[in-house]
Amino acid sequence: MINEITNYLDELYPNPRCELNYNKDYELLIAVVLSAQTTDKRVNKVTEVLFKKYPTLEELKNADIKDIEEIIKEIGTYRKKAVFVKEIASYLVDNCDSRVPNNRKVLESISGVGRKTCNVVLSNLFDEPCIAVDTHVTRVSKRLGLAFKNDNVTTIEKKLMKKLDKSRWSKTHHQLVLFGRYNCKAIKPECKTCKLISICKEKDKNL
Repeated sequence: MINEITNYLDELYPNPRCELNYNKDYELLIAVVLSAQTTDKRVNKVTEVLFKKYPTLEELKNADIKDIEEIIKEIGTYRKKAVFVKEIASYLVDNCDSRVPNNRKVLESISGVGRKTCNVVLSNLFDEPCIAVDTHVTRVSKRLGLAFKNDNVTTIEKKLMKKLDKSRWSKTHHQLVLFGRYNCKAIKPECKTCKLISICKEKDKNL
């Protein structure tokens, strides 16, 4: 079954990539933190303004938090995320020579940076084999029988790591995100054109 899934994902998304825009390592880290409970499209809109107004970590560290809130206010929980932006900038400047470290333990010690964010950053910046489980990966994994209905994100990550060859972890993670975002959507999934409909656990509900 896993080969059927990965072959179809390769057909749909042969060269998947993160859809968050960034030019510097810390911009990706901040963008991923901002992306919680909102869309990449909205994040890209606000980070374009944020990183243009504050083009260095030092400037972000010293930025007025009310100004950051104003810039990112159209995304969810923007007040909490504004705090995270300043704390991330401060931590990287004060402890990491203004660079994002290739170190899971250090990254996960930073305010606002959880396992999913860490996995995205390690995968994209350092080509580390990781599987980040977001809402799209969760939904797709459960629909395709790669995880059970009540599995949490940690359990889903472990199951995917076991089922997939390690060389595919990062690629398949991105493919599952894109598949969930554009094909296997939460509302009105594209079931009629999906080649995986025969193994879908929710096919009767959505057809």
